[in-house]
Amino acid sequence: MTTKELEYADYRDKLKCSFEQIEDCFDDYMKDALRNLTNKGVEDYLSGASLVCMIGRGWEPVSIYLEEMPQMAKRVGEPILEIVSRHVWDMSRSPNGKAIPPFMQCLPEASRRLGTLEQMQHFFDILFDMLDKTTTSVHGHHKTHSSQGFLILLEQIPFLLSQLSLEGLKNWIEYGVHNYHNHPERQKDYFALQSADSKAMLQRERHGTLYMDNERKLDMYMRSMWQQEEYFVPYSLGFDEMRKPQPYYDSLGMRVPDVYDDLNGVRGINRYRITLAHMAGHKRWTDRQIADNLSPFQRVAVEAFEDSRIEQLIIREYPGLKKYFLALHPKPIEGDCDSVKESCVRHRLAMLSRAILDENHGYQNPDILEYLEKFWNALKDSESSTREMLDLAISFTAKTRRQTDLSPRVRFENTEVNYRDDNRHMWIFIEENDEAEDDTSEPQSKETIEPDGLPPRHYHEWDYNTSSYKPDWVTLYESLHAPGNASEIDKILEKHAALANYLKRILDLLKPQYYVRQRYQEEGSELDLDVAIRSLIDLKSGSQPDPRINMNHRHDGRDFAVLLLMDLSASLHDIPDGCTQSILELSREAVTLLGWSIEQLGDKFAIAGFHSDTRHNVRYHHIKGFTEHWDDGVKARLAAIEAGFSTRMGAAVRHASHYLENQKADKKLLLILTDGEPADIDVADEKLLIEDTHKAVDELSSKGIYTHCISLDKKADDYIQDIFGASGYSVIDNVEKLPEKLPLLFTALTS
Repeated sequence: MTTKELEYADYRDKLKCSFEQIEDCFDDYMKDALRNLTNKGVEDYLSGASLVCMIGRGWEPVSIYLEEMPQMAKRVGEPILEIVSRHVWDMSRSPNGKAIPPFMQCLPEASRRLGTLEQMQHFFDILFDMLDKTTTSVHGHHKTHSSQGFLILLEQIPFLLSQLSLEGLKNWIEYGVHNYHNHPERQKDYFALQSADSKAMLQRERHGTLYMDNERKLDMYMRSMWQQEEYFVPYSLGFDEMRKPQPYYDSLGMRVPDVYDDLNGVRGINRYRITLAHMAGHKRWTDRQIADNLSPFQRVAVEAFEDSRIEQLIIREYPGLKKYFLALHPKPIEGDCDSVKESCVRHRLAMLSRAILDENHGYQNPDILEYLEKFWNALKDSESSTREMLDLAISFTAKTRRQTDLSPRVRFENTEVNYRDDNRHMWIFIEENDEAEDDTSEPQSKETIEPDGLPPRHYHEWDYNTSSYKPDWVTLYESLHAPGNASEIDKILEKHAALANYLKRILDLLKPQYYVRQRYQEEGSELDLDVAIRSLIDLKSGSQPDPRINMNHRHDGRDFAVLLLMDLSASLHDIPDGCTQSILELSREAVTLLGWSIEQLGDKFAIAGFHSDTRHNVRYHHIKGFTEHWDDGVKARLAAIEAGFSTRMGAAVRHASHYLENQKADKKLLLILTDGEPADIDVADEKLLIEDTHKAVDELSSKGIYTHCISLDKKADDYIQDIFGASGYSVIDNVEKLPEKLPLLFTALTS
């Protein structure tokens, strides 16, 4: 036997199926599979085929699976291999086993028409919901009869998918199921497209321009008009009524609806072209911006301004598209949203967006007219920039702010521009976990972060004299700390190598080592004898046994999120009595050992530094983010820390909590490393900032964040308990011991 024959023989051994009809074609099946699937895909392919063979329905289903699935998996993704084999297995255990061959025969065309795994999953949901509802039980008996309409429906699927969107198919099937559930013969006529109401419903649901009929045209449009080669991913509008999905693009491709109806005189195919042109414009002209310090209202405003800029740049290049933008853009009526019970933010922005597009808008609102002029001034002699739009949007939001903007009732009527994408591509975040988990935006690279361009964040400050907050009193600016030489941090670790080895032994004891039993599992690593015996007794006595007879073991792990906040005020340049190093140098060494230690443990850990120069200029520097590892980038920033100015601690603590509270962890800890009391040059009352910091610590406590201060001030006993309470601080008198004591203190707090 040749090497290739031996290889195919190995694959044949993995296919647990003995039908003679498969032997002649097996080599061809495997050539196709190896050409289209990954190694894991080939394993899943053979496992799926073996499962289909085990259903006992002859060789035909296995042959269809082996022949068609490699191309389907290449088209929509390899998870389809297991999904199809599992559905076939489930059907074989039901009265509808005869439907398996036609079910498998309709899948290749369905995958070609639908194009994505998500769409295929919706398709399966529609089919098996219909199957469940039309599989009838005999009254008074436990027997069930197979679905009368399912087999006939499967024969019509290729034609139906060429005529209907998935939403239309769903509605057409649901009508037949609802009206002919108890009439098998009429059910057959309906799903065979023989009855009058079946044809009428088909015509009613047959609307719009289907994406799959125009995929090639749209691909050529993007290549010729925008010089972009894109992968399109269709989605259905009928399966997410709550969120109403919008077009968007990311690294995986451009998402577009699977059908577009004609609207306001614009044909469906031209709606696709306008949607794609808008996204292509963003890809060409939009720069990503940092979102962390923008409120939701500000972000919506930035997106509206940027969308308008992109459309004007598109119109400059292709003036003929303007009539489509005008036709598809809503026309908000001035004065429609003057109610005191509604938030009118979206309405104002839609008015401005319409005014930018339509010179005959007729609006009289002075704010709209003012910012319309500012917008055109920005684009007068250039393409402008996303950054300019961000500044305009923030200014517009501040100028037009109303008390009713905070109302939970938001005005949506005449504000939705349905050809625009959802703008997820515009935003990047310093901390990934600030956003929801289903955020599918492109991953950020370190090179794209420009924190010096972040807008300021305003924080209130507590005035103990009046027992009230001063609103938006402190202005805080944040940035990614400039890098230095990472090798300096490596030298610190070499200098303290003996201490690092000692810490490592302690850390090994803190790592999760104990196993916790997870009982009552249907699948597990070993049998749970107590439950298994009890289930056996139930079975013997005629009762329903508990199938959860296994158990697993898992580590009893740590779940901490820790943020170290470093005071970087000017006093860190001082050299304590009897020391040869400054407090800044000792702090850098201590934080180096602490960072290295926490990296060994695997806890979520961030480092930041702060200092202030009056309430108008509090500086917050990111040194390590929660999602970063202890790498050269972090070491370089830590090596470059410098000290200067004052210690307005309350605002920095509040800003640190902004990042900590968004971390998913059982325990959250803010460690503050400081060498003095809170103070600033514009505050004469020494007690004012002490009380404000105490209030900030209380705010964190109410959010479930524990705060602990490590003070290097020998006079700290005079004020530190007033801020952090009796157990919320540690004072290190001998500053030279800081590199040794800081990691040990952390292990004590988190052990």
